[in-house]
Amino acid sequence: MEQRRFLTSLSGFGLLLTLAFLAALAPEASAQTFRVAGEMANGVRTYIEVYEYDYVSEKPSFPGGDEMLMHYINEERRYPAKAYKDGVQGRVTCSFVVNTDGSVSHVRVLRGVEQSLNQEAVRLIRKMPAWRPGKLDGQAVPVRVIYAVAFRK
Repeated sequence: MEQRRFLTSLSGFGLLLTLAFLAALAPEASAQTFRVAGEMANGVRTYIEVYEYDYVSEKPSFPGGDEMLMHYINEERRYPAKAYKDGVQGRVTCSFVVNTDGSVSHVRVLRGVEQSLNQEAVRLIRKMPAWRPGKLDGQAVPVRVIYAVAFRK
């Protein structure tokens, strides 16, 4: 009985070693991509293939980093007067693409709050200065970023 338990645990250990060995030999997983709908051109919707933020080796970044991004948002955000008066607040979650040249495009609201706040969040993002582009294996690639713009009274 004792010998049988030892052999069972050994075969489990052997399986773990085999899996670890195979994982080490397997080629590195490729970065995950995402299709983003482009603007309508001549009545035909185009799509571009972009990389997901978490799957690139170098993440795209706002000039000056996260602190400057917050400064930009706080300086440029214009709370719509009616929404402010009515006490409407929340976070507008948007997605956008940082292109290989750092420009921002394909801005979309993923989760909105109210139409005027949604429009202001899109305006802010479209107006952003060029980012430092994301990279995969040292090569600049288009990357989809998800960011929430907060509106609080």
